Amino acid sequence: MNPIRMSALSMAVALALALAGAAHAAAPVAVGAGPTAEVIHWWTSGGESSAVMQVAQAYRAAGGSWIDTAIAGGDQSRAVTINRIVGGNPPTAAQFNTSKQFLDVIEQGMLNNVDDVAAREGWEQMLPAPIVNVIKVKGHWYAVPLNIHMQTWIWYSQAAFRQAGIAREPATMDELFAALDKLKAAGLVPLAHGGQAWQETVLFSAILANMGGRELYLAVMRERDPKAISSDAFKKVLLAFKRMQGYTDAGAPGRNWNDATAMLIRGKAGVQIMGDWVKGEFTAARQVAGKDYGCIAGLGPAVPYLIQGDVFVFPKTSNPNAVKAQKLLASVVVAPATQLAFSQLKGSIPVRMDVDTAKLDACAQKGMAVMRDKSRQVGVSEVYLTPDQNGAIQDVLTAYWNTAMPVEKAQKNFAAALKNG
Repeated sequence: MNPIRMSALSMAVALALALAGAAHAAAPVAVGAGPTAEVIHWWTSGGESSAVMQVAQAYRAAGGSWIDTAIAGGDQSRAVTINRIVGGNPPTAAQFNTSKQFLDVIEQGMLNNVDDVAAREGWEQMLPAPIVNVIKVKGHWYAVPLNIHMQTWIWYSQAAFRQAGIAREPATMDELFAALDKLKAAGLVPLAHGGQAWQETVLFSAILANMGGRELYLAVMRERDPKAISSDAFKKVLLAFKRMQGYTDAGAPGRNWNDATAMLIRGKAGVQIMGDWVKGEFTAARQVAGKDYGCIAGLGPAVPYLIQGDVFVFPKTSNPNAVKAQKLLASVVVAPATQLAFSQLKGSIPVRMDVDTAKLDACAQKGMAVMRDKSRQVGVSEVYLTPDQNGAIQDVLTAYWNTAMPVEKAQKNFAAALKNG
C-alpha cells in the first residue's frame, strides 16, 4: 500500500528489464474457451488470491478464458506490464491503483479505452466522482475499477478498551486522545503503529481528514493552497499528528502494518489507524467486527471518506480478439455479483452502491453507508497529486515525525513540497 514514488515509465526503466522474466515464471494456463484475457496483478496473498479468483470465475462464466499472471509486489507487477507493452507483447489487462499512477501510460498512448462499455453500462452515473476523475481522462475511459479501499479507518480492540475502562468508542479527536490516555494508563500500547514512511502518511491523512474536514483536506491536497497550508488550522493538524507519536511503543520503527494489527488481535494494543485491508488479519484470526474489534470511518458525520482502490487497465492492441476480451472483462468486473464477491474476500467495498449490503461485514456496511453521502466522497492524496509530489510530502512528514523539527518548519517544508508540479 506504499504510496508510489516513481512515474510508471521511470519505474519501468529501473525495474522492468530485471523482472520481465517473472511474468513467465508462473506458467499461467488458460481455462475454458472464448475471448482469452491474460491478466497481470500483484494479488499473491491467500485472501487476495481468493478475491481475484472470483473475478476469474465470473469471466469464465461469461464465456471467456482467463490466464492468471500474478507477480508479487506492485512496483514489480507494473514494471513487467510496461515492459511487456513496450516489447510488443502486452497482457490483455493489468492491475494498477486508483490514482495518477497510470496517467503517463495514457499520455504515451499505451492503453485502449473502453468507452462503449462505460456508456452502455452508465459508469458516469454509477461510479463515485473521485474514481471517475481518475479513470476518465480527456473524455475517454481507460480503466475499470474493482473496489474501493478507505485508508484511514480507526480500528480498536474491544478487549483493550474494556481493560482500560473505555465504555464507548470515541466520536471526536478529543475523545480519541482521551481514550489513548486511558490505554496508556492501563499499561497497554495505545497506538499500534508501523514506523514506515507510508504508514506515517496514512496517519497524517487521517488526522487531516478528521480535524480539517473536507474543506481543509481538499484545500491542502487538491488545491495545494499556500494559505491553507500556512493556516493555524493546518498547524493544529500537524501538532496533533506529532502528538500521536507519544502513544506508540519502542518497537514501532520499521514495523509492518499487519504486525501492528496483530497487537490489537492479541489485546496488547488499543488502536490502529490503517486501511480496511486489515480486516483480512482480523478474519484470519477468527475475530468478528463489533464483537472482537471496532471500526470507525470518521470521528463525526461529516468527515470525508478517503477513497482509493484497484483498477484494471487495458494495454494498447489492435487484435480484435484481444479487444473483445478487454471489453468483456470491463463489463464483468463492474457487475454487481462480481463486485460483491471480490470485496467480501478483499476487505474492500464495491464501487457501486446497488449491491446487497447484507452480505458484507459490519465495517463494510458502515463504509457503504458513508459512501451514499456524496459530500463525503473524497480521494486519497494519490488521486490529486503526482507520484513526485506524494513522495515529497511523505519525506516532509517522516522527517517531522522522527526529528525535533519545529511545526512551523514542517509547514514551510510541506508548502515547498507541493509548490511545483
